[in-house]
Amino acid sequence: RHHRVPVLSCPAPTPQGPVTVGPVKFSIWPNPSRPPAEVLDLARFADAGDWHCLWYADHYMPNTGDESIEPGDVHECWTILPAVAAVTERVRLGPLVAPTSIHHPALLANRAATIDQLSDGRFTLGLGAGWQINEHHAFGIDLEAPGTRVSRFEEAIEIVRSMLDQERTTFSGDFYDIRDTPCEPRPVQDRLPILVGTGSPRMLNITARFAQEWNTWGAPDLSLDRRRTFVDACESAGTDPASMHTSVQALVFMEDDEAKVEKILAGDMGDRTIAGSDDHIVEQLGRYVEQGYDEVIVPDFTLGASPEKRLDAYRRFASDIAPQVA
Repeated sequence: RHHRVPVLSCPAPTPQGPVTVGPVKFSIWPNPSRPPAEVLDLARFADAGDWHCLWYADHYMPNTGDESIEPGDVHECWTILPAVAAVTERVRLGPLVAPTSIHHPALLANRAATIDQLSDGRFTLGLGAGWQINEHHAFGIDLEAPGTRVSRFEEAIEIVRSMLDQERTTFSGDFYDIRDTPCEPRPVQDRLPILVGTGSPRMLNITARFAQEWNTWGAPDLSLDRRRTFVDACESAGTDPASMHTSVQALVFMEDDEAKVEKILAGDMGDRTIAGSDDHIVEQLGRYVEQGYDEVIVPDFTLGASPEKRLDAYRRFASDIAPQVA
């Protein structure tokens, strides 16, 4: 009973503004626990420099890995992003990423178009299938089995893509029924880009068919494996991998103490971490460039225990590391 709406096939849009540092773009990702005032200060800092995008996680509580809940601020993504749009003029912005297990696709499309209007065409809609156990459990939202969750995501991204591109959308599937649905206001961008954050082969195949950008976690060894899977998925879907903007992130530790670096890399996030001297970090970031990534996202999660230290770390990264990446 599926009625598939035709979705236009267009190349990824060119980001607006002077956003390139050397051969790769760099973006900022503040932890959603940060006070809103700090996030907006960071947004102004990014806007005044050569940063490409400010990304923001779409979660509702600290992750515990199970159904348990721990106290801690997690500011709501779709409230923060319009504020970021209002205090900036150049830097792009978007969720990294909005879970379709929680958000209805029609709501996602309208939110995206509205913030694109607020930002004058600087919004990228990051989507994912959803994964955080405790927020689904606490809110009474079913975290479906992985295969079912991906099937839901496939329908959701097709609906969102169509609503952003077409005047009206009709879709009947296993999870959603959309009848002659408008999305107004229209986005400012001719084709508002959708980013998908994933590393799994089936999700990557969906990404290649419907998205314009792909994002993944990983230090260079892991990101290389994931990029190979991405290229295979694109070729299987008949999509030129070079037509898609690709981004990667890792935890960054600017640390000269070799003993500390060894301990950091031995931790649970070792395969998603870059740690070491400035020269070592430059070399590792250069590997992303060699692999073909267009954008490196730098989380603030490991950059310091205070707003001042985190901002200083971003300043140091922008002045001492980013310009050397080749």
